[in-house]
Amino acid sequence: MIKSRKLHKIIGLILVLPMLGWTITGLVFFIKPGYQGAYQQLAVKGYPLTQPVNISPKADWQELKVVRSILGEHLLVKTTDKTLHLDPITLQEKAKPSEQALKSLLQDAFTQDSVRYGNIVSVYESSVQTSTNVKVTLDWNTLRLSQAGQDTKLINQLYKIHYLQWTNHKAVDQVLGIFGLILLISLTVLGVRIYIKQRR
Repeated sequence: MIKSRKLHKIIGLILVLPMLGWTITGLVFFIKPGYQGAYQQLAVKGYPLTQPVNISPKADWQELKVVRSILGEHLLVKTTDKTLHLDPITLQEKAKPSEQALKSLLQDAFTQDSVRYGNIVSVYESSVQTSTNVKVTLDWNTLRLSQAGQDTKLINQLYKIHYLQWTNHKAVDQVLGIFGLILLISLTVLGVRIYIKQRR
């Protein structure tokens, strides 16, 4: 049977890398360097409405909002299971913007932090890549923007390291996480046991 001190040493060696990962990433999460830019809430730039809009809500509409962007007016409607992006005059589904319109909409949004976003260098469907290597995606139905740069990817990777998500396979990572916690608890229990034995 392996003695407590030897088992404690073996478990300690196994946990060297995870403990280093937990310590370093935990320090980053506590200080939060670069978080403001990495998780900045980018929004479509709004403008005042130029004229009143009269809308007759339909029975399944739970919430509606009229906003005006550089592309004009938008009617955003929430139903029980989805959000609709409609033309406020015709109440028909508003067509997705062309590539040029998408560029205009996003470049207008970038004015809130031109240093982070720079200029658009490429477009793919509803996403753009900027000169500062930030990917910005438009959800047309909700008129919301999401952004991720190299700093966002780095911090997300640190989260994976911290929570032992090392394989990109959910089931395997869950096993690793549980195994790591069991080892950590075992290390603590053995340490207490060794201490009590020494006191005796």
